[in-house]
Amino acid sequence: MTRFLILSVLALTACTEIKMAVDNTAREGTKGVVAETLAIHFPQVPKQLITPFTDCVIDNASAVELRDLARSALSGVDDMTVMTVRNTLARPETQSCLRSKTLA
Repeated sequence: MTRFLILSVLALTACTEIKMAVDNTAREGTKGVVAETLAIHFPQVPKQLITPFTDCVIDNASAVELRDLARSALSGVDDMTVMTVRNTLARPETQSCLRSKTLA
C-alpha cells in the first residue's frame, strides 16, 4: 500500500510538471499573436506598453483562451482572436495587472 501511495504521488508530480511545461509553451507561443493583435486592433495601446499588455492578457487568459490564441499563432489573427483579447482585457484581474505594470 505504501509503494502504491509513493508511486501515485510521483505520477501526479510528473503530470503536474508536464502540464506546467505545456502551459508555459502555450503562453510563450501566444505572445506574438497577442502583441500583433494589440498593435493592429487596439491602436489606443501605446507602442511601449504592448509588452506589458501582452503579459497581462496571457496571464489572465483561461486555458481554453490560451489554446485558441495558440491556434491563432498558427492560423493568423481573426475576429475570434480580437474578441478573446478584448474579453481578457476587460476583466478586473487584467485591469489590475495593467495598472500595476504601467505604474511600475
